[in-house]
Amino acid sequence: HVQLVESGGASVQAGGSLRLSCTASGNMPSFLCMGWFRQVPGKEREGIAAFKRDGSTNYADSVKGRFTISQTNAKNIYLQMTSLKPEDTAMYYCAAALCTNWLRGPFNYPGTGTQVTVS
Repeated sequence: HVQLVESGGASVQAGGSLRLSCTASGNMPSFLCMGWFRQVPGKEREGIAAFKRDGSTNYADSVKGRFTISQTNAKNIYLQMTSLKPEDTAMYYCAAALCTNWLRGPFNYPGTGTQVTVS
């Protein structure tokens, strides 16, 4: 049974920074990769950052150059967010998805999310 728990969300001013954390437990299927998506109420999920199978990273254009995904091991991943904008306001989730075209989803095992509000 896979469980992901996100933390680190907060309310910040535009231009600020935040670091989100995700801790995984259970046995993650080896054919899935880890990453982050976000969702605003009434809108579709947006995949924003993910690892590829070779360990390289992939970012959505909306966050490229501002957000950085990292990991200390297979169970702990992070999302460093800088130069935050009001349009980054959303609930942020870590999840697992197929390593190919991760940003498109579908996203598996999301936790309850962590709220980021930028004003």
